[in-house]
Amino acid sequence: MPQEMTIIGLSGPNGSGKDAVGLLLAAKHQFLFISVSDLLREELRRLGLSAERQHMRALSTEWRREFGLSVLVDRAIKSFEATGNTYKGLVVASLRNPYEADRIHEFGGTVVWVDADPRVRFERLQAAKRQGREGDDDKTFEQFIAEEQVEMQSSGDEATLNMAAVKEKSDKIILNDTANMEVLEQNVEQALGLNE
Repeated sequence: MPQEMTIIGLSGPNGSGKDAVGLLLAAKHQFLFISVSDLLREELRRLGLSAERQHMRALSTEWRREFGLSVLVDRAIKSFEATGNTYKGLVVASLRNPYEADRIHEFGGTVVWVDADPRVRFERLQAAKRQGREGDDDKTFEQFIAEEQVEMQSSGDEATLNMAAVKEKSDKIILNDTANMEVLEQNVEQALGLNE
């Protein structure tokens, strides 16, 4: 990977705004934005499976066991390298395993935890009804919280999700309780030192 590249890893619970931060960095700061969740969804569609969270968890665990614990970040880096010098840097969203955070750090990158109040996050997802995520966002608040708890804690298997460990390895925290994109942009730029 080129030394001059900046790499940022984004993590945080579902609905916190990781994609919004990634898209903002792409639009305003010339980053290539790759959501590893989208890589998993594409593969699940190819396999004829729904992109529900339990399928995504199973596939990501399978890939980590087969290709290494940082496989999702490594695939994002390969995509970045294939673009030549088109982008200033790479932003990888949806880190859910501590080895993914470690991989970002190995390349001198920054891991950012994006968060918001659980009720705000839930309502955000209900309002968005994101295309390609049908079934994934159609949950009760109780189901939403229960799934989050599964993803936050370690199962004892290093290939599974452990978002609490990713949060511990994060360098910055961005709170995203607002729907105001200008406020989010200011918070992101301040946290990452991008106020140019």
